[in-house]
Amino acid sequence: MNPLEQQLQYPVGDAMPEPGNSMELAPGVRWLRMPLPFALDHINLWLLRDRIDGREGWTIVDCGISRDEVKVLWEQIFKSQLEGLPVLRVVVTHMHPDHIGLAHWLCERWNCAMHISMTDYMASRLWSTLNNGGASGGESAVRHFASHGLTDPGDQEKIRGRSSYYGDLVPSVPGSFVRVMNGSRLEIGGHLWEAIAGYGHAPEHMSFFCAELGVLISGDMVLPRISTNISVFDFEPMANPLPLYLNSLDAFKHLPADTLVLPSHGRPFRGLHERIGQQHDHHADRLAEVLEACATPHCAADIVPILFKRKLDLHQMTFALGESLAHLHALYYEGKLSRRICDDGIIRFTRT
Repeated sequence: MNPLEQQLQYPVGDAMPEPGNSMELAPGVRWLRMPLPFALDHINLWLLRDRIDGREGWTIVDCGISRDEVKVLWEQIFKSQLEGLPVLRVVVTHMHPDHIGLAHWLCERWNCAMHISMTDYMASRLWSTLNNGGASGGESAVRHFASHGLTDPGDQEKIRGRSSYYGDLVPSVPGSFVRVMNGSRLEIGGHLWEAIAGYGHAPEHMSFFCAELGVLISGDMVLPRISTNISVFDFEPMANPLPLYLNSLDAFKHLPADTLVLPSHGRPFRGLHERIGQQHDHHADRLAEVLEACATPHCAADIVPILFKRKLDLHQMTFALGESLAHLHALYYEGKLSRRICDDGIIRFTRT
């Protein structure tokens, strides 16, 4: 455990639910985990005991990616963890594949509705329908990454070959949805859960706070061990997501200090205010490093080894490059960096 983690409290210690099983964390709130085929090898999902229009059952929060092995684990959950009751609705925090991938299957399986923000619904529907690489692959992604210094032909060919990346993990999206907005209140099992919108990581991410239970389902907005990825990708090449993310974190500051945070990755924890402060400090330090490096012209690919000290596979590299660019853009829009397209077609930034 690193020093920052030691400032957080983990109420269940190292305990975690076994595959196909769940663990109760608060009355009517159950934790389950599903595998991911990446270096980040899991996602946390949540079962909430519910009652809708007189029917007893469950609400699922987030879904996992569309893979047969994940469906098998879900079927085990249905048989052993639902007390013989149905799933009444599916709530999705945002449109990334590990969160929405199996929403269509779950909604069809249980004949229920999906609740999600309109922005993330429309983005996911578009990317799934067009079989778009979803920022991680295809010709547009190749051009974007190349303009920021990823020029290795082998890497470019691999990225080009991932044009179906999003569609493979999210083959379909429900044809309709129930819109969630900032401040929306969902009554789940007799408890009110307030939606808190977050930006920078996804188009319109929704976290959910229940004051009565003292529980926050934070999605990817607040994670205990790793930093949420904040990136600039080809579909919005001049985006400035880092200030959006940092401002969004401040929307959680009014929550009680002892709130139990249920993150999408890592272990449930207490110490929300500490973690928000850590994220602000982390990005302030990274911005200072980037600004210092840009005393001479640097492209985003040059910044990657400054921000990431470990070896990265190509999947991780695309996100690291996107995050490096997010830090460059934050400084550029503050007027601290200038931006120039050089003769080799690569965009470089220099301290003003």
